[in-house]
Amino acid sequence: MRGARLFLAVVAALAGIGAAAAVLHARETRYPLPAATERLLYLRSPKAADRVMLDFDALASDVYWIRSIQNYGRDLNDRARPDRFALVEPLLNLTTSLDPYFLIAYRFGSVFLAMEPPHGPGRPDLAIKLLEKGMAANPTTWQLPYDIGFVHYFHTGDFAAAAKSFERALAMPGAPSWLRNMAATTEARGGNRQEARRMLAEMVESPEEWMRRAAQRTLEQLDALDAIDQLTGLVE
Repeated sequence: MRGARLFLAVVAALAGIGAAAAVLHARETRYPLPAATERLLYLRSPKAADRVMLDFDALASDVYWIRSIQNYGRDLNDRARPDRFALVEPLLNLTTSLDPYFLIAYRFGSVFLAMEPPHGPGRPDLAIKLLEKGMAANPTTWQLPYDIGFVHYFHTGDFAAAAKSFERALAMPGAPSWLRNMAATTEARGGNRQEARRMLAEMVESPEEWMRRAAQRTLEQLDALDAIDQLTGLVE
């Protein structure tokens, strides 16, 4: 008897769920909600967001980071929208203001901002600004100045600034030694071969064999470039 009652209760519950689903489907079919015509960023002020979120800043930062990714992905696929990527920077600013130690938001956010159209807003200046904000909150994190160098190298074309950023990263705790070779190579590409040679000369004295080989190879490349310049002058 008790089993029969339980069976009937389950059947009734399933029937109720099915009826509710049918009603919702009919409502959405006959009376669809209007499509959103604009996207709203409810909070633009980091100070206001900090007051509203009380002690849940880290959780709110995660939410805004997810919104940043979703917004970037949506705009990446909607090339007809005139204000594409307009909310990426404000969302990233809110994310990193609520949690100043959110390194992923700084690093990947700068990639979003620096990407050239149609893959991004093409704002390396905003990408560098975001990374500098991260450096102010995380002054010993070498990845942040390294990323600034990356932005300069691939997006602004300012190789001197890129090399300085790589050197700045190299001076921080835990920075990998291969940054020195990268800084030297970047100096050379920017035309400052003398400074590149100075850094490479230090690397030749390194106790690590692979670094000595890399430095020597780059010095030979610089010698070749100097020889090419001399030959070009003679030909002209």
